[in-house]
Order: sequence, then C-alpha cells, then structure tokens
Amino acid sequence: MAPTTSTPSAPASPVQPHVLSLRAQAGRASLHADLSISTSGLWAVAGLVSGILLSTAVIVAVATRKLPDDTLPPRLRRG
Repeated sequence: MAPTTSTPSAPASPVQPHVLSLRAQAGRASLHADLSISTSGLWAVAGLVSGILLSTAVIVAVATRKLPDDTLPPRLRRG
C-alpha cells in the first residue's frame, strides 16, 4: 500500500462583514450610527422580515374578507 500524501489547502479567505454607516443632521440634532453584520446574519434578518410581511398579509386578508350573511350569530349581525 502506497503512502498517501496530502497537500495543504489554501487558507480560506476571511469573510468580510457588511458595514453600514449613517450620519443624519436636522438643525441641532444629529445621529451617527455604524452597523456591521455577517452574511449569515443578513440572511437571518431577511428571513425574519419576510416572515413578518407574509404573516401580516395573511392577517389583513382574513380580517377584510366578506363572510356570507348567514354565518354570523344574530347578536353580531348589522341592522
């Protein structure tokens, strides 16, 4: 059996974080914010936001649907 040799693999390139810098000023009030997030963190935030938007759409659809007249109890009927 021949000895196996392995060549060292090249080191993985470091993952660069996504960076956001915000500066805003209105009159004497000012705001300065810095944000740094990894790619996986960005995907997690995107998943949470899309879940919130989808569930909100379902709630609005259910709340605004028109029910047949005979499905409501008499005390909740209009008129």
